[in-house]
Amino acid sequence: MPFERYRDVIPDFDTFLDCVSRPEPTTIRLRSGRIEAASLVDRLERQGYALRAVDGQPDFFQLDREPKPIALTLEHWLGLFYMQRASTGIAAPVLDPRPGERILDLCAAPGGKTTHMADLMGDRGPLVAVEPNESRIRALAGNVYRTAHLNVMTVAADGRFLPGGALFDRVLVDAPCSAEGTVRESRGRLRRRTGRFTAYVSALQEALLRRAIELTRPGGTVLYSTCTFAPEENEAVVDSVLRDCPVDLLSPKLAVPTAPGLTEFEGLRFDARLENAVRIYPHHLDSGGLFLALLRKGPERTGESGGPDPDAGWSRIPLADPFGEPGGRTEAIAHERMNSITEALGETWQVEPGSLEGIGWLLRRDRAWAHGCGEWPFDAWSAHGGWSSVSVGLRAFSFDSGGLPRPSNDLVRWLGGSLAGRGVELSAEQGRKLLRRQPVEARTVQDGYVALHIDGLPIGRGFVRSGLVRHEIPGVHARSLQRVVG
Repeated sequence: MPFERYRDVIPDFDTFLDCVSRPEPTTIRLRSGRIEAASLVDRLERQGYALRAVDGQPDFFQLDREPKPIALTLEHWLGLFYMQRASTGIAAPVLDPRPGERILDLCAAPGGKTTHMADLMGDRGPLVAVEPNESRIRALAGNVYRTAHLNVMTVAADGRFLPGGALFDRVLVDAPCSAEGTVRESRGRLRRRTGRFTAYVSALQEALLRRAIELTRPGGTVLYSTCTFAPEENEAVVDSVLRDCPVDLLSPKLAVPTAPGLTEFEGLRFDARLENAVRIYPHHLDSGGLFLALLRKGPERTGESGGPDPDAGWSRIPLADPFGEPGGRTEAIAHERMNSITEALGETWQVEPGSLEGIGWLLRRDRAWAHGCGEWPFDAWSAHGGWSSVSVGLRAFSFDSGGLPRPSNDLVRWLGGSLAGRGVELSAEQGRKLLRRQPVEARTVQDGYVALHIDGLPIGRGFVRSGLVRHEIPGVHARSLQRVVG
């Protein structure tokens, strides 16, 4: 039996075995700030879905009826919700990131916990999302863009070697692991785990956790999480850092069923404080497995003589990106382009007042990025190699051959109904026709860029010429949207 080694560890072991042998129900998390929960539930119920709120987890819903895969809805395509296990939805609230804080996600892909933290931050304050793998970076960036989070900075780097010089308030280490907690995907069948793999992955996990602690300010918190049951990857890793790192283990208060961390296993003894760690088993939430250890770095010495300066290494994000190209972009050109963007948003797009309140801008090469980060650590990192900036917020504008600002599809979807002056509402049939690259009549609309809507939701950018509108949605996105509206 694959889980026999855990018989004396997992409470209600027979219930656990029964649970992991059954398919896991689908749960979704509302993308707060873009749609109200009641509106999302109503839209999905009109399509035949049955949803109920998940106890103890705000903004999570379980599907009791799914007439077609919910990933094939327009609401999912537009990022109005994120498909996420109920168990993994515990992590971000435990770390408790707040608007304006400096947050680091050291192992961010594919982005479920990253976007959840951005939600809790209200898209305000720098959230640096780090990932070393190129294909996983694409998945991470795709989810950040789809859900339209403005305060996420995506960075390509190995978290173990991320530069110092700037300290964070809170750090998430959602470490690579043996993923035993996702066993319901394979109906209770585990992949064989070798001793060599265990030694490799636990060393990787410990290195990531130690680096996270180094990058956290005194008084800040680090959340170590995995989706495995294995004590070698959980308690043993945390036990090692408790021996010589300036951290203490906190006991988070949760509104869902949990089990305490282990203080011994198969002859190994761990620090007694590990009882404060949290184990969530599949039968607790009818979901997956999760391990959490919340660490506070101490003592809190901020402001005392000799203590680290919490603001060191952080600087306001300039309008002109100093790292974008050799020599940077001159301030004069950046301001000139920013003026044209401001004019386009106000006069052409008639963006509603207040929609862009608190939004910063970054001119990088031939793109303008809109962000809610406010500041970044890149000045402190600039003298170090091993990392590169992938994105800062959302791609908002590029510039056409005439130098005029062209709004991105991401911006159109994010602003949505705020684009009062340049919208074209399409029926489902018109949408399908348009996505097959057949023009649709728009006789009453002035020539130029427009926001395309289906069922009241913005799907992307179009262009009107001589009374006909065509879409300007990138091919791969247009093909996936075609499957949704088809």
